[in-house]
Amino acid sequence: MIIVPEAVIADLITPEASFDAVEQVFASMAAKSAYNFPVIREAIGHADALYGFKSGFDRAGLNLGLKSGGYWPGNAERGLTNHQSTVFLFDADTGKCRAVVGGNLLTALRTAAAAAVSVAHLARKDAKVLGIVGAGHQAAFQLRAVAAQRGFERVVAWNRSPEKLDRLAKVAAELGLPFESVSLDDLGAQSDVIVTITSSFDAILRDAQVRPGTHLACMGTDTKGKQEVEAALLARTRVFTDEIAQSVSLGEAQHAIADGHLREADIAELGAVINGTHPGRASADEITLFDGTGVGLQDLAVASAAVDLAVEKGVAVEVEF
Repeated sequence: MIIVPEAVIADLITPEASFDAVEQVFASMAAKSAYNFPVIREAIGHADALYGFKSGFDRAGLNLGLKSGGYWPGNAERGLTNHQSTVFLFDADTGKCRAVVGGNLLTALRTAAAAAVSVAHLARKDAKVLGIVGAGHQAAFQLRAVAAQRGFERVVAWNRSPEKLDRLAKVAAELGLPFESVSLDDLGAQSDVIVTITSSFDAILRDAQVRPGTHLACMGTDTKGKQEVEAALLARTRVFTDEIAQSVSLGEAQHAIADGHLREADIAELGAVINGTHPGRASADEITLFDGTGVGLQDLAVASAAVDLAVEKGVAVEVEF
């Protein structure tokens, strides 16, 4: 069995490799050659933690396994990342455990890659202003990955605590992009692409704040009750997602469907756009929205790539198991 420690992941997986792995997964899912198993996500009644499993099987890549982990809100006080996870990969031919891979950085990279894939396939080609809603740990990964998909000329951002936007400002400076902290009204009025990456349980971005032609990547809603954008917004957007079952049950679409603003039949898979079986954006004025709920197959794909690279570079730890 191969072990790939968390400490070596940063030197193995690039945003570009994550993009390729996630794009392939979405295509396989839409082609029905890959599927996710039901998600388990529960409050454990200790340390205010949410813990769960995401798993699946991709016949194209022969990736079989699961990601186990969750969210421990008190970890920051211990000097740890709040999100903790580990990926387990199994041999699809024998069922033997193939590898155990540190999943913290991989989760951030694959989440950012999913948003980037949506921008690559759905945003207007002439998009110039990138808006970011949220300034948590994941926001910097989103900025780096999404900024590479279009010729953006500047970044605008909003966070409930504006002083926490400093890290995003530094990343924008590294990318050579002017950065400004703005109100939500100004963010919606200026942005061609908006990424929402918060843990909110109340709508932050309102329907009236989003202008025609915008592409939104809503990446924070992955649990029942969470919500980043007003349900009415989904009624005037073309909605895409990673997996429809998750979108309607624990993604951003859960609220729009409950309110009658959206039907499940109105939601398309991003993978269908990648495969060419869905046209994607219909016009320059259309608003498109990607409901990124996060699927286990994404984790398996980037973890498998990490294992291959770890073996190739001689940093994998092999043990008898």
